[in-house]
Parts: sequence; structure tokens; C-alpha cells
Amino acid sequence: MLTDTRKQQRIFWLDKIRKALGQKSVVWLTGVRRAGKTTICRHILEQGAGNIPLYDCELPRIRRQLADPEQFFKNMRSKLIAIDEIHKLEDPSSVLKIAADYFPHIKVIAAGSSTLHARNKFKDTLTDRKRIVWLTPFNSEDMKAFDGISMSERMLKGGLPAFLLKDGGFDEISYEDWMDSFWAKDVQELFNIDRKGAFMKLIELLAIRSGGMFEVSTFASACEISRPTVYNYMNVLELCHLARLIKPFFTNKHKEVVSCPKAYFFDTGFVSYFNGWSEIHDSEKGTMLEHLVLNELFSILPPERIHYWRDKNKNEVDFILAPRGRPPVAIECKWNSKNFDSSAMKVFRSYHKGPGNLVVCGNIQDPEAMNHGGLKTKFIGIEHLRNELIKL
Repeated sequence: MLTDTRKQQRIFWLDKIRKALGQKSVVWLTGVRRAGKTTICRHILEQGAGNIPLYDCELPRIRRQLADPEQFFKNMRSKLIAIDEIHKLEDPSSVLKIAADYFPHIKVIAAGSSTLHARNKFKDTLTDRKRIVWLTPFNSEDMKAFDGISMSERMLKGGLPAFLLKDGGFDEISYEDWMDSFWAKDVQELFNIDRKGAFMKLIELLAIRSGGMFEVSTFASACEISRPTVYNYMNVLELCHLARLIKPFFTNKHKEVVSCPKAYFFDTGFVSYFNGWSEIHDSEKGTMLEHLVLNELFSILPPERIHYWRDKNKNEVDFILAPRGRPPVAIECKWNSKNFDSSAMKVFRSYHKGPGNLVVCGNIQDPEAMNHGGLKTKFIGIEHLRNELIKL
């Protein structure tokens, strides 16, 4: 049984949003359905001075008010507001553009389940007018804030608060309902997808094969669609944060993999659901830890800086971070530190010199530096990852 979650907050994200509000007057809070966007908006508003409003665009009267954004902001007395489900508006980007250009004294948190690049509704990406905060499923900081959650439970149920914080075992029906809502409220409203069966089949395969190579021809054949359609569907899933392609890191196209990305599903709970798992066995924990580490990285870094590495001899490193102007950071994920084999990381470092070699493990309590045949590595738990990256 978890402690009283009404008194617990996702402090990591509240701080991130406050920092973003200090930089721009418009903050776009994006993330999948039921990631906790509305709850976080309410926590931000509750901590402000006075009666700060939250406008839910699911309600027709709110949509009518925002039909004339200039008048809406002229009448606004509060210096901070939140607009939830903003993609329900006819022209949401115009509302935010007017707020940023003509009413910069009003801080606006706009929440939606897809990115500003969703082509049917967002006609303007508001370049240089906003800050984007992508709310991921629970990261390690959230796990600290909500004590009583085991790593195995996080792996099985995933990181959406409504599922993870619910008492009891794995609730399969909740995941089915979520997928139905995703199709009806996100995909159909924002994108022109006419083959539901093929689209949902691709989602299922991506979840089952999550963490594997994104071989387009294989997915096209299994879903009975063309390669261009697979790319189109994958683009939609990335815009909605349901899946993500991780591109290879390389500098030598003759020795390293340069083109084939890896595909990851957004949440371990749905990986469990589509695989039919009701518990996580030891044989699956390594792969699930890899997903949690990627989720952790997404909460810290821009997605485009996260890669994997593989050479033509099939040596592979789970994740490579490519910070501008600095050597790449190599990250391996092992549920048990005893199973770490340094050979692939050594090959990587023969191509790409640098000091940052991290091994994230499920059985490490305190960070520990080690030397593997001349390769300096640091073994850490997932909760140490953010601080270690700051040092590099």
C-alpha cells in the first residue's frame, strides 16, 4: 500500500516547469495521455498567489471563450494560467502566438498530448516563443517522491501515475481502455489515419519488439502496408510520444552502423501488456532496465542527443550521449553488475576516445569506479544517472 499520494508531488517536473516559465511566457507541457499533465498544472497553480485558473478545453464553454484569444487575454487578470487539452481548439497555435506576442506579462502553461508539430491542428510551431517540457512516465526522481514503489512494480505497471499508483496487480483492462482513448482522442482528432487495424498492429509489434532494430520491411510485411506508410505511422507515434527511434552514433561509416535506428516503446507497462506479462522475470529485467534508463535520459536531455552504437562486427553499446563540443558518453544497462562485459565498450572507445563510461545496474546502491582491463568505468544505480551526467 502506497502512502497518501495527495500530499506527494512530482517535484522534479514542477521545478522544470518553473524554470521554463522564467525563460519564456509560454510553456508547452506535452506527454502521452494520463502522464499527469493536468495534475502537475494544478500543483503549479495551487502554489501561485491568488486564484489562478485552469482552462479545460474539453469543455465547450472554454473553447468558446478561447475562440477570440485577444479578448480572452485582455480580460485576464491572473498573471499565470494553464490551458489543458489545448489541441481541442480549432487553432491552438494561434492562441499561444497571440499570448506570447501581445500579452507576454501573462505566463501560460499549455498542455496537450502531442507535439506542436501535429500537422492537422498546429499551423505554427511557435519558434523561439515557448519552452517545451516533455513529461515522461515516472523517472527516478518521481520514484523517490512516491515511496513504496519497487523497481519490479515500476517495470511491470509502467510509469503512468494512474496505473502505477493504483493498488493491486496488473490491471489489463486499464491498458486496453487507454489504447482505445488514444485512438479516439489523439489519433483520429489530429491525424489522417484510415487503416486502424494496420496502425494498431504496428503499435503492438513495436511494443513486443521494443528495443530492437527498426527494420521497416519487416514491419511493412507484418502489417500488410507499404514502407512509406510504416514511416508515416511511425512519425505519428513519435509526435504522440508513443514510440521513439534512436539513431546510431558513428564517425566511421565503413566500420560502424550508420543508418538503421532502434525503436523503443514509450512505457514498460505497455511493453508488459502487449507481451502478455503479469510479472517481470529475471530474464526480462535487463531489457526493462534499459527502457527505464532511456526514459530517465528523456527526462534530462533532448531526444536528438541520445543514440546507440554498433559496429559492423555487432559490438554494441546501449546508449551514447553526444553533447556538443565534448567527448561522447557511453552507457550500458545491466540488471546485475556481475553480467557486465566490457568488450563492446572497449571497442567503442577505440573509435571514440573519452572518459565517460557508465554502467547502470539494478543491484548498485552507491556509485563505484572500476577498471576493466584499462577501461575506466563507473557502476551506478539509475537514481545516480542525472548527477553523474552533470559531472561529465
